[in-house]
Amino acid sequence: MKRFSALISLLAFFLAGCNPAPPAPATVSDTETTATASAVPSTSASETRTLTVFAAASLTNAFTEIGERFQIDNPGVFITFSFAGSQALRTQIEEGAPADVFAPANNTEMNALVDTNLIARDMPQMFLTNKLVVVLPADNPASITSLEGLANAGIKIILAAEEVPVGKYTREVLKKMNSQFGSDFGQKVIANVVSNEDNVRQVLTKIQLGEADAGIVYTSDAVAAPELQTLDIPLELNIVATYPIAPLAESNQIELAQAFIAYVLSKDGQATLQKWGFAPPQ
Repeated sequence: MKRFSALISLLAFFLAGCNPAPPAPATVSDTETTATASAVPSTSASETRTLTVFAAASLTNAFTEIGERFQIDNPGVFITFSFAGSQALRTQIEEGAPADVFAPANNTEMNALVDTNLIARDMPQMFLTNKLVVVLPADNPASITSLEGLANAGIKIILAAEEVPVGKYTREVLKKMNSQFGSDFGQKVIANVVSNEDNVRQVLTKIQLGEADAGIVYTSDAVAAPELQTLDIPLELNIVATYPIAPLAESNQIELAQAFIAYVLSKDGQATLQKWGFAPPQ
């Protein structure tokens, strides 16, 4: 009987050793590791994600190239760009157009979306600067050789509309030129304007087509059209345009939007922007 009791006790001890131990409580470090690992969702071979970027028309060439490289580095990611005048893009976003990233050519349009909580106040970052330049058709039919020539009677000039960032900058530059070329210089130039366009690329295209004798665009636009002649605007008469970039607060791809912005701000992204005539943020 004693042997039987000892055998039962030994068997009970053996079975208890085979039962799994209860799980240990999660530690702070375990929780943090899990959160970090899931912060940016990965894309499987069969999964695709689309990032929608609303950007100023002047960014067309640079952002197209940046987007192609970003897609190569992130298989399964596709970027859809909408390039237009910054004021038009801001209005589209306000009216509910889906977008993940906004990159206008001035702070005014960005601030308007911040004020309506469509972009978080601490999100915008300056990522480049730009300046203005005069562009002339390749054959320069009006024989314009200096800034003063913009005020000659009979000259046909195309500008961006005043509500477009580059159009506003242009009119500020013309006011500056009054101090050097005469108090009515700007008025004479405006009198020669035959068309006010919705964005800077429309100005550039019409000069390429020979529809006017001169236009004022960004330096980056002139880089994109090397066949055109240019007249530099001295720094003291020019405007330094600053471009902000930010994710939209209601974006469904916020991590991807932030990754794209990080690439734009990276060494490679900045090198591409400078290749297309932009300058670093100041």
